[in-house]
Amino acid sequence: MATSKGKAMDDTAERVAARKATPPRDGARPAHGRAELERALVLDTVRVTEQAAIAASRVAGKGDAELVDQAGTDAMRRVLNELHIAGEIVIGEGERDEAPMLFIGERLGRAEDGAYPVDIAVDPVEGTNITARMINNSVAVIALAEQGGLFRAPDTYMEKIVVGPPAAGKVDLSWPVAANLRSVALSLDRAVDDLTVVILDRPRHEQLIAEVRDAGARVKLIGDGDVIAALSAAVRGTGVHAVMGIGGAPEGVLAAAALKCLGGEIQGRFKPRNDGEQQRLEAMGASVDRIYKTDDLAPGKTIVFSATGITDGDLLRGVKFFKNGARTHSVTMGLESRVIRFSDAVHLLGDGARVTIQV
Repeated sequence: MATSKGKAMDDTAERVAARKATPPRDGARPAHGRAELERALVLDTVRVTEQAAIAASRVAGKGDAELVDQAGTDAMRRVLNELHIAGEIVIGEGERDEAPMLFIGERLGRAEDGAYPVDIAVDPVEGTNITARMINNSVAVIALAEQGGLFRAPDTYMEKIVVGPPAAGKVDLSWPVAANLRSVALSLDRAVDDLTVVILDRPRHEQLIAEVRDAGARVKLIGDGDVIAALSAAVRGTGVHAVMGIGGAPEGVLAAAALKCLGGEIQGRFKPRNDGEQQRLEAMGASVDRIYKTDDLAPGKTIVFSATGITDGDLLRGVKFFKNGARTHSVTMGLESRVIRFSDAVHLLGDGARVTIQV
């Protein structure tokens, strides 16, 4: 049995030690080492997605996608502002005039002397519609990198292919679907018939779905959530071997941050939906003809990524509530540290919270 007051059981000696770092006396921002930044932030980063997932899960299944998104966004922003960072949102909930919080360009964190300057990519609730309906595979996601370490992708579409470490460097977005599937199968030492490819269930993918099936692979259709699908393709045991199709470009950057840590690969090509998006791409120097790879979308040398399940999924379990508490399941990773952590956390949120821990 365990008791606590309003605090998650997630403080560790590593986090406490990281917070004790002494800022420079002259007030100048130090030149933090890559490993130091990751060591200081990786455990705090998981707290960001845990709290967003708990908040979103509280209102999941009520049929209100906006309520879900607002709950996750509020919680994520609150925790980010508690961190020892001077952060800027580069992938967020939209432009300043489109989103009240976590908008692109918003400054977050304590921004005090010695704070870590970082770029931030977030999706407080990846899969707001499926969360509102309590469908599997919704998550809270965040990536942090040194300034300039994450591509500032506009809110447009991107054609993608995602594969795990064995197939990294062995596929090409310009190749026919069947050729890429043969390459993935060969890298995994299995037949194409043994592959499962995740594709967003959209009318625009009718031809792609037919080509994958004609090649012999199976298709798993999802309603939302191509970031967590990308992670699933890079982790053995999920039954997902590749992700294909057109999804959001911002999600492509988040996926790239995780895949760079995991050793997987994403390739993407921008697919603007209208002249306005085309003009924004041109203004930022991006090209619809170029294929952007993992290092283009996540060029950073220091990357921290975290995702926490909101509803149950292929890779992460969703939030489970008990009296005055909750249990979360997260994956957190750092590029420099080369550590992938799966964490199962019990949060004792209120007075009198009592729980028997079962492994």
